[in-house]
Amino acid sequence: MKSYYRKTALLLYLGIAVLAFCADAFAAPIKLAIVYSDSLKSTMRTIRGIKSTINRMYNEAEFSEYLLTSDQAQIEIQISDAVSSDPKLFLTVGSFATKIVSDRVKDRPIIFSAVLNPETSDFVESLKHPGGNITGASLDIPPDIQFNYFKKVITSIKKIGVLYTDETQNLITPAQILARHAGLELYAVKIFSEKDIPHALDSLNAIVDGYWSVADGKIYSPRSTRFILLNTLRNAKPFMGFSGNLVESGALFGLEYDYKDIGRQAGKIACEVLNGKDPASISVAVPTIIWFHYNEKTAKHIAVNIPDDLMAVAKEVYR
Repeated sequence: MKSYYRKTALLLYLGIAVLAFCADAFAAPIKLAIVYSDSLKSTMRTIRGIKSTINRMYNEAEFSEYLLTSDQAQIEIQISDAVSSDPKLFLTVGSFATKIVSDRVKDRPIIFSAVLNPETSDFVESLKHPGGNITGASLDIPPDIQFNYFKKVITSIKKIGVLYTDETQNLITPAQILARHAGLELYAVKIFSEKDIPHALDSLNAIVDGYWSVADGKIYSPRSTRFILLNTLRNAKPFMGFSGNLVESGALFGLEYDYKDIGRQAGKIACEVLNGKDPASISVAVPTIIWFHYNEKTAKHIAVNIPDDLMAVAKEVYR
């Protein structure tokens, strides 16, 4: 009798397991649309991070990818096709793709990734409370972390300058508060055109010990970037670049992010939304993996010794 019950229990267990397997195997796919605008290595790493994170939670996830072209008519067709596929949500990579999708899709969630300054780009109302149908993972490293790195590189630094325009104006006051908490004074000068840059730098050079930078397209054109970097080199002012390209071009140092990590964060947010959470209530994620890199030639030119502990962990050294 006991043997009979054991066999019955085993068969019942196997039956339940088979049913569960079949239910999982034949579960309706979760359709997701990924929209991006280039095939750069950073973009591909972001997409891999997104997919791997979502697949761990939802193995029935089905991704449709849309690589946007530069042709406006073709873009409209691509977005129309994406909407017609009826995805549960959109995942965008980069500011251009996010702008295209957020302007056209209002009836389903949008999770962006690899976006700089989502507030100033008007993608979200604020980082803590995005509002609307959109949130995601930005590339913005919090200013307090940046200021603390600045103090590690230049231990004597007290006053730093920054140039900004109306594009990045709303970043300045919060940054000044965080700078004071870090024991620094942040002097900010608003730029209305590239013609203002020489005078602004002359006035700041008399006050500050170094420069912080924000990603502002109205300031950092190729021509003005060269001028700013040459000016800071000539005046031996350490300049913290907002990107690896700036450091490679002559900024003393900068912080970078891991694009796959950015993708993973966007994937986690997507999973929360698929689980029923409102994107408007999910704070925008910021980089959690941060890499230090510096320009050795610039350091020698302005007589700055990069601390040994930072040299040891530097992801990139430009010579």
